[in-house]
Amino acid sequence: MTLLLQDKNIIIYGAGGSIGGGVARTFAREGARVFLTGRTLKSLESVAADIVAAGGFAETAEVDALDERAVDEHALAVATQAGSIDVSFNLITRGDVQGIPLNEMTVADLTRPVLTGLTSHFITARAAARHMVPKGSGVILSLTSGSSAATSPLMGGTGAADAATETFFRYLAAELGPHGIRVAGIWTAAVAGTLTQEKIADVAGEAGPDLGDVERMIAQMTMLRRAPQLAQVADTAAFLASDRAAGITSTITNVTCGLVPG
Repeated sequence: MTLLLQDKNIIIYGAGGSIGGGVARTFAREGARVFLTGRTLKSLESVAADIVAAGGFAETAEVDALDERAVDEHALAVATQAGSIDVSFNLITRGDVQGIPLNEMTVADLTRPVLTGLTSHFITARAAARHMVPKGSGVILSLTSGSSAATSPLMGGTGAADAATETFFRYLAAELGPHGIRVAGIWTAAVAGTLTQEKIADVAGEAGPDLGDVERMIAQMTMLRRAPQLAQVADTAAFLASDRAAGITSTITNVTCGLVPG
């Protein structure tokens, strides 16, 4: 049986995180050669070790997705070594701050996720596209929370950041489509097994809600009365990255268990 991503060369930015690591393991299991990047080499090497132990291929590189030169040089190295960049997936964190009313929020906290998200997606997508265009094929993926479509309170700059990234990707799809390159996104939120008390504190402060309370609250808010699983998000990403999704571009797949209607 042919694997879904057999012999695809895939760069994942933010591959040391919970979702990035889960996606990387799934991609490798489906036959891809994964090139893992992030700002912390130790977490990347842990993911790579799991992949290699399972018989897959993984290489790591310390790359800041906001550093144009570093991203361009790494993309060139991958394309030169592997022969192509077939898929690029940006999963870096944006520094979102939530739980504070907009009228009490600082400008920096509001704009940080917007600027970080849009800038890093532009840099990484541009680097990949420059190698995909001559080949006439490729897939560029993104992941957002769907806050652009759900006007929930106390989300800070998350909705604006999602909207900026999603709008950019629609324009990117229109420009790259004639070159055979697909651009697609995934909506997900509160993925089961990836939330921690530390992550909640990062966006909501030390006085933020308890992890268990958050998980129960989110489950009750979804149409399916459960949070999306990491495997479900990763499997969706693998399908979108594969040739089986060859007719899909300029759209977002909703993997929120109905938390975000769409």
